Amino acid sequence: MIDRRIIRFFRKHHVLTIATSAGNEPWCANCFYVYLEEENALVFTTDIDTRHGKEFIENPLVAGSVVLETMVIGKIRGIQFQGIVSEPEGKCYQKQNGLILKNFHPQRSWILISGS
Repeated sequence: MIDRRIIRFFRKHHVLTIATSAGNEPWCANCFYVYLEEENALVFTTDIDTRHGKEFIENPLVAGSVVLETMVIGKIRGIQFQGIVSEPEGKCYQKQNGLILKNFHPQRSWILISGS
């Protein structure tokens, strides 16, 4: 069972940082996302021709974070995660496609199933 605070946090925000690695070189990028509670998955949009897009095709294990931007040290909040990136399929594709199109400029979308 996912902690309700995590679900609320993911729902409240819409930009994640995703970290990739290929050839022993780390990289990170910011992407728009929507959270699918049933699947406990983050669906994000990006262009496959970006560096991070190419790298998660080569190595689908990624890490990332979603943070609350604040200038007050005591109010810093965020979630760090790792998971595996893949293209959404079937029911999950249909569900996320409507959310992505409704909320963001349509690009190719990817799903990140959180491992922890």
